[in-house]
Amino acid sequence: MPKEIQVKSVLNKTKRRDPWFLDDYTINLYSSCSFNCLYCYIRGSQYGTHLEKSVSVKSNALEVLDRQLASRAKKGEYGIIVLSSATDAYLQFESEYRLTRQALELILKYRFPVHIITKSDLVVRDFDLLQNIATVAKLPSDLSANLNTGAIVTFSFSCLDDQIARIFEPGATRPSARLRALEQSQKAGLLTGVSLMPLLPFISDNGSQLIHYFETFSAIGINHIFPATLGLFGHLPSDSKTLTLAAVAKHYPELLKKYQGYFANSNRMPQFYRQAFEQKMQSLCAEYNLKRSIL
Repeated sequence: MPKEIQVKSVLNKTKRRDPWFLDDYTINLYSSCSFNCLYCYIRGSQYGTHLEKSVSVKSNALEVLDRQLASRAKKGEYGIIVLSSATDAYLQFESEYRLTRQALELILKYRFPVHIITKSDLVVRDFDLLQNIATVAKLPSDLSANLNTGAIVTFSFSCLDDQIARIFEPGATRPSARLRALEQSQKAGLLTGVSLMPLLPFISDNGSQLIHYFETFSAIGINHIFPATLGLFGHLPSDSKTLTLAAVAKHYPELLKKYQGYFANSNRMPQFYRQAFEQKMQSLCAEYNLKRSIL
């Protein structure tokens, strides 16, 4: 079970709005993450090798959030709230603690717009609240002309293959279940998209796989897609580079030298790969009429 902690703040104002995720504010009701994705950027000595063992629940988060939202609303400081930036809002523990659902009730109460980014199908439980938020939220003045909803749901995928996902994101909801939730979100009338990141070189990014992803998402009718390459960090036992390379060595030994070469002196894929990736994404987005932005 996660430990419970007390916090002084839960609504965080961003320095600048991200052009993809449109985050004016972020909320993280949990710390660390039970999905335990090997490639995750939050990894490091702070949380240890097994992220699920270091999950904390911010037990007073709702009380603090109520005060902070009330203050911002009184000043008219409305902006899009992203759930979540450093962990998933729908960890397995959310079924018991229901912090995310209660936070959405407060967000609805104060009429803030929200963007859910998740690897879980548990978000389906809260579609009723998100549908209400979509209609009553007060959008920032500079977005209101181009955005006609106060609720956005983006599902995160690094692949659509459950077997690959078991290796690299062992605690997360399987992609097949996420895909069903994605379809339900679209059918529920919510502005729905995909964060297709990080794609794993030579594992989940070959040509036939990419075409399958884009065909699948286009057929569902998503609004936006955010494709991105893999980034790996650190050399300690609990760092993403160490853990991902170990998984490649175990399950894809023929690829290990390539991965080691790519990340020997950098946290990012080589420039030639990123350029080719960008060209391919532009081509596929044009072919399948998918936007690389929410707006």
